[in-house]
Amino acid sequence: MPLQAALVKEPVVSVNRVIWSPDGSLFGVAYSRHIVQLYSYHGGEDMRQHLEIDAHVGGVNDISFSTPNKQLCVITCGDDKTIKVWDAATGVKRHTFEGHEAPVYSVCPHYKENIQFIFSTALDGKIKAWLYDNMGSRVDYDAPGRWCTTMAYSADGTRLFSCGTSKDGESYIVEWNESEGAVKRTYQGFHKRSLGVVQFDTTKNRYLAAGDDFSIKFWDMDNVQLLTAIDGDGGLQASPRIRFNKEGSLLAVSGNENVIKVMANSDGLRLLHTFENISSEPSKPAISSLAAAAAAATSTGVTDRSTNVVSIQGMNGDSRNMVDVKPVITEEPNDKSKIWKLTEVSEPSQCRSLRLPENLRVAKISRLIFTNSGNAILALASNAIHLLWKWQRNDRNATGKATASLPPQQWQPASGILMTNDAAENNPEEAVPCFALSKNDSYVMSASGGKISLFNMMTFKTMATFMPPPPAATFLAFHPQDNNIIAIGMDDSTIQIYNVRVDEVKSKLKGHSKRITGLAFSNVLNVLVSSGADAQLCVWNTDGWEKQRSKVLPLPQGRPNTAPSDTRVQFHQDQAHFLVVHETQLAIYETTKLECMKQWPVRESSAPITHATFSCDSQLVYASFMDATICVFSSANLRLRCRVNPSAYLPASLSNSNVHPLVIAAHPQEPNMFAVGLSDGGVHIFEPVESEGKWGVAPPAENGSASNAAAAPAAGASASDQPQR
Repeated sequence: MPLQAALVKEPVVSVNRVIWSPDGSLFGVAYSRHIVQLYSYHGGEDMRQHLEIDAHVGGVNDISFSTPNKQLCVITCGDDKTIKVWDAATGVKRHTFEGHEAPVYSVCPHYKENIQFIFSTALDGKIKAWLYDNMGSRVDYDAPGRWCTTMAYSADGTRLFSCGTSKDGESYIVEWNESEGAVKRTYQGFHKRSLGVVQFDTTKNRYLAAGDDFSIKFWDMDNVQLLTAIDGDGGLQASPRIRFNKEGSLLAVSGNENVIKVMANSDGLRLLHTFENISSEPSKPAISSLAAAAAAATSTGVTDRSTNVVSIQGMNGDSRNMVDVKPVITEEPNDKSKIWKLTEVSEPSQCRSLRLPENLRVAKISRLIFTNSGNAILALASNAIHLLWKWQRNDRNATGKATASLPPQQWQPASGILMTNDAAENNPEEAVPCFALSKNDSYVMSASGGKISLFNMMTFKTMATFMPPPPAATFLAFHPQDNNIIAIGMDDSTIQIYNVRVDEVKSKLKGHSKRITGLAFSNVLNVLVSSGADAQLCVWNTDGWEKQRSKVLPLPQGRPNTAPSDTRVQFHQDQAHFLVVHETQLAIYETTKLECMKQWPVRESSAPITHATFSCDSQLVYASFMDATICVFSSANLRLRCRVNPSAYLPASLSNSNVHPLVIAAHPQEPNMFAVGLSDGGVHIFEPVESEGKWGVAPPAENGSASNAAAAPAAGASASDQPQR
C-alpha cells in the first residue's frame, strides 16, 4: 500500500528493471522505491502477483534470477550498496553481500564448472564477484568509464562483456579476460558524448548490439570496428534500450512517445507470422526488416561492404543477394535529404492552436506550466493573480487531457477566491514573479516580489506565507526527492535551501553576483544547477551544498543589452545534460564538466529569445521570440525544424501591436504539445495538425553526424539562409 500511495503522489517513482525467470513462469519488477514484485504468468493477459519484497533502503536498481543449488532465487541490488538473494518461492532472504562503497547499479549471475557466482557493478565503477557464501567479494575490477556499467555473457556462457557510460558521456563496450581480470578488447564506434546511459545485448554467440546516438549499433564479437548502425526508421530515443529474444531473431527497441519497435530478420518474421497476422498497412509497418535496415546502413556508411554484407547475411540467416534491396533502400534517404526544407506554419489551418477562454483580464503572463497530470494549465500574471484552466473529461475528450481541439474551463472554487500573491510594495511591474508546482499537483509555491505563498490548488486557499523581502524570491524549485525542501533563488544573488516543514533555512549558497534567474535539480547526479542575471552557471552538490564548478556564459560582443537578461536552465530527460536559455542563444551543456555541447546563437539583427523549454521527451526544444515567432528545434543538434509565424495564431488586429510570447511550457506527456503565455495576458496552446502528428521533419545530419553542433537559421531569417556556426 505505501508503494501504491507513492505511485499516485510522486510520478517520479519508476520501474528500473523487469526480467523473466529462466522458464518464463515468473517475471520480476524492480522499482525505484525499495520494492521488488514477482508476478506469475499463465499465458494471455493472465498474470498474478506472487510476492512483494521490501528489498532495499532506497531504490532497487537491478534484478535477476539464478538457480544456486537448483533452487530458483531472485537477486537484487540497490542504493543501499548491497546485493541480496531471495527465495523466489517464499521471498525469504538467503544472502546479503556487502562491500561496495557506492550504490550497486547492476547484477549478472552466472556459473562455470558448477560454480555459481554473481558479478555486480556500482556507481563508482567497481566490479566485484561473489560466491553464495559469506566470504566477501572475490575480485575487484575497475570498469571503463567508472560509472553506470552492465555485464553480460555470450549465449554459450564462454565470453564476458560489459557496457558502460562515464559521467561525461563516454561509452564503452569491452570483452573481459576473466582469468586475469583485464580488458581483452575494446569496441569502437560510439558517439563521443552519449546522451544517456548506453544499454547493450548479445546474440548468437557472435554479435553485440547497443543503443547509442538515436540508433542501434552492431559489432561482430571478434572485430572491434563497428559493423553497422541502423536507425529503425527514426524515432528512437537518444540511448534506446534494446533486447534480443533468445534466438536472436527479434530485437525490441525503445522509441519516443512510448513506442517500442520490434525489428525482425527472416526467422523472426516467420516466428511472428506463426502467432499473429501482421498488419501490412504501408504507412504503419508493424515490423521493420533488420536485414533491409542493416543493408541501408551498410550501403551508406560502411567502407568495407563485402565483409559486412556477409556478416549481416549470417546474422539474419538470410542468403538473398543484398543487391536486390539496395536500390530502394539507398535512394530513399538521399531523396529525403535533397527535398528537406524548414516547415513554415503561417496559416491557422496549418496547426491546431487555441486561445484559452478568459474570465479575468490581466496585463501579461509572467509564468506558465502544465500540471503534472497533463489536464490543466497554471499561469501567473504580472498582477500577482494565478489563472487555472482545466480540461473536463467528457464524450469528446475521454481522457480529460489538455488538447487544442477543445477549450478548457477557467477554473475557480465555489468560494470565488483568487490565488493572489503578496505583491511588491513599490512597483509590482518590477517584481520577478516565480512559482513551482508540487509533484502531485496539490500545492503551488509562488511569489511576486513579496512574501512567498503556499496555495492549495483545489481550494485556492493560502496555506502559509514566509520569507518577507528583502531579499525577494526570484526563482523557486522543489527538491526532487523531498517536497518539503525548496531551493529559493533571491534577488540578492543568494540561493536559500529552505525546509517548509520546520520553517528553517538549511543552507545559503553564495556564488552569483546578480539575482538568481534559474534553478534545476538533477536527481541522477545529485546536483543543483543555478543561473543568474550575471550570465553565470553554477553547479552545487545537493549532499553538502558545496559549489562544484561555475562558468560564465559566453555572450556575443557588440549586441545591445539594455538590462540584465534572464538565463534559464532545465535538465534534459537524461538528467546529465541541461538546456541553457538566454536572449542571445540556446545551448546544451554537460553537467559534470560544465562543457557546452551544442549552441544556437541568435543573429545580431534578429529578435531576441524570450523563453525556451525541452519537450517532455527532451527530443525537441520549443523557443519563443520577441517578434512573436515560435521555433521548434531538434535537441540532438539544436537545428531548426519548424517555425510557427505570428500569422498562424495571432489575429490580424494584433499583428503590429508588439504582442509576443513571454513564456513557453511543454505538456508533460505529449511531446508535440506546448503552450505560450503572451504579453497581452492571453494563453495559447499548440499542437500539429493530426495528419502530420509532429512539428516538421528533423533536418538531415551534417557530415553524417547527428551530433554536429551547427546552428539553424535564426528566427526571422529566411529558410534558405545558411546555418550559423
